[in-house]
Amino acid sequence: MTGEPEGAGPMMIGQPPRTRRQALGKMMWFGIWLLYLAGPVGQLLRAGASTTERLGGGLGLALFVLSYFVVVFRHMWRKSTGPLMYAALALMLTLSTALSWTLDFSWLVLFIFTSVACAVVLPWWQSRWAIPLVAAVLLAVGARYPEIRGYYFFAYGLPALGSGFMMVGVQHLIRTTTELRAARQEVARLAANDERLRLARDLHDLLGHSLSLITLKSELAGRMLPDRPSDAARQVADIEQVSRQALVDVREAVTGYRRPRLAVELAGARAALRTAGVRLTADPALEGEYRGLAADEEGALAWALREAVTNVVRHSGARHCELLLAEEWEADERRYLCLTVLDDGAGPPRAQQDGNGLSGLRERLALAEGRLETGPAPRGSGFALRAFVPVGAAPRRAPAAPEISPESVNDPA
Repeated sequence: MTGEPEGAGPMMIGQPPRTRRQALGKMMWFGIWLLYLAGPVGQLLRAGASTTERLGGGLGLALFVLSYFVVVFRHMWRKSTGPLMYAALALMLTLSTALSWTLDFSWLVLFIFTSVACAVVLPWWQSRWAIPLVAAVLLAVGARYPEIRGYYFFAYGLPALGSGFMMVGVQHLIRTTTELRAARQEVARLAANDERLRLARDLHDLLGHSLSLITLKSELAGRMLPDRPSDAARQVADIEQVSRQALVDVREAVTGYRRPRLAVELAGARAALRTAGVRLTADPALEGEYRGLAADEEGALAWALREAVTNVVRHSGARHCELLLAEEWEADERRYLCLTVLDDGAGPPRAQQDGNGLSGLRERLALAEGRLETGPAPRGSGFALRAFVPVGAAPRRAPAAPEISPESVNDPA
């Protein structure tokens, strides 16, 4: 906070004035070019000028300057070409011709202002013809003065053409700057929306999993009291640990530094399923590093594992959960790593509509060029979730699937 009022900053190109100070600054910038009217004014004030010349020339000059400011400042605020603008341009061209023809060649400078006004107001497809037309009228009027035929093309004709087309370039620069400024604002808005969406997904996945685990352990501790206080104390200690880890995860999610890993999420899944009384069978491939799997793709699979296990614990009513990790070749000749989560619970809902968790998971996988498939389990009962992410490097040799033994099955606590 600098204490500076809104709109009091420097005037930006392509922006209309927002304060009186900025409007005054723009008026001074446009008004300074009126110094080029010193020639016509001096011609009116010369000693031999008649009263008719002074009155007619002064009135015509005042009307010309008024038309010039109407054109420039109306366009500055509204940026529109209407009947009033065309009428003002026609009046400026008429006054330039009449005053230059009847008074003196010094009035030819009015054509330069008319050319600039055409460039400011008219679109390019009109100004590219209007500016040469103004210059042609200037040359035709200037030809009646023999004393300037040797140089009036360079003194008046070229400046009229050059100033007009230079102002066309300035107008193009202003439009480009305005479009870039609007594009930057749109990019900033989209970036803010993406960050809010990322934060919403992270908090949903983090807190949904952690709070579900805390709820389960709290219920289990309540059932252990007062007969088994030592077991209840262990559950309370687990609750404290989970809540502290949830706080750390939320802080990391807010700062954007959290990159979940499969091995870490597998450990959390074992704890959550064991507390819920769900038997787990896990593929050993989930334990270690998977060669060729980038950090973003591994993070997407880790989020998929967390969301799937949370749904198993909260909604499925399952007694057994199975986790598989395998490579698959798709029709597009790309190699994908597939995480499969199977349970023997109630199966998919009849509505077949994703909740917030699955919708956010689909978005995460799409960002990693992957996809999500859900539906009934192959055995006919339960729910199956399959998350796919592409694998870039050469495949590693997958370990042979071991036989199911008591050591690979996590019995419920």
